[in-house]
Amino acid sequence: MKNSNQKTSKGKQIFRIVLLVGTVVSLWFVPWILVKAWLLPLPDSVQEQVDQSLSYGFDGVIVYVDEAGKPPAFYASGYHNKALKIPANPKALFKIASISKLYVAVAITKLANNNRLSLDKTLDHYFPELVGRIENAEKISLRMLVQHRSGIPNFTDNPDFWKNQPNTTIDVLKYALDLPADFEPNKDYGYSNTNYLLLSRIIEQVTGGSRQDYFKKEILIPLGLKNTFGSLDDVNLDDVMSGYYIGIEKDFKNENQGMMIATAEDVGIFLRALNDGTLLNKDEMKIYASIYEFNHGGLAPGYQSMAEYHKDIDAVVIQFMSTTDFEGYQWNLLEITHTRVVKILRKLKQ
Repeated sequence: MKNSNQKTSKGKQIFRIVLLVGTVVSLWFVPWILVKAWLLPLPDSVQEQVDQSLSYGFDGVIVYVDEAGKPPAFYASGYHNKALKIPANPKALFKIASISKLYVAVAITKLANNNRLSLDKTLDHYFPELVGRIENAEKISLRMLVQHRSGIPNFTDNPDFWKNQPNTTIDVLKYALDLPADFEPNKDYGYSNTNYLLLSRIIEQVTGGSRQDYFKKEILIPLGLKNTFGSLDDVNLDDVMSGYYIGIEKDFKNENQGMMIATAEDVGIFLRALNDGTLLNKDEMKIYASIYEFNHGGLAPGYQSMAEYHKDIDAVVIQFMSTTDFEGYQWNLLEITHTRVVKILRKLKQ
């Protein structure tokens, strides 16, 4: 009869075999381009990493790095405009998509701190007409909207939103109306662009002006940001980096979805100010830290971005990439390449 040690050893061997088989099977289903991106030797410089990113199918890449005690660094590779063979410009304007949620959260924080709105007031207080059209409107607080805990369906998940692109003459809120809630308010988390669409409208209702006007007064002017805009209508189109979608022959730069446009440098200055307390006073920072995050990504057809502050090296890293895809592999590659840029910065700091 085998003793207990032999049985344990046998069990460990079986476990290792099962684990190995599981790993091999998992890798079989992982796109090899992602594996390659992870496993390639780390380049010696950020510029080499940015150049390497083009081999993953990106048409253009911009990286901005702000390390404390050093002048900001700008990196670019690929094309600003592929059709015209214009090289990527590290100071180009870019559609920042959901990175704009950080600006909205800052605005809501400032208005709450000044008692111009209440985070505990419910949606029906600001929009009584939405009672019966958004489930639980009388239970959803502004705090829940900011934290994506409202349960309101995401309007960009509605197939009709994409069928009617670019929705220039349609109020996109309609794609979230008269639908069952995804969950009861504050009972779960569900990322929803509808939350921030409503918050933006509350900012405008409370201030009596446009969202961008409030951003200018409370964020852009105080930080000296002159290259952050409310939409494509406010800029010279030639200054905007082209955006591409794998499998579709068009430049998505021309589609005006009303999203914010900015340079990587402007986003970087904003992000450092948000994280180091320059932008918010002590009371505002306490409110903000209780309701939202300090880093963010952005994704729209043809455009994806990452804005992160890394405390351990006191560095802001902004990354813009002008190519997206249906499967989401390009987003995975953005995350991988961003991580590798940060690894290079950590290595150089040693």
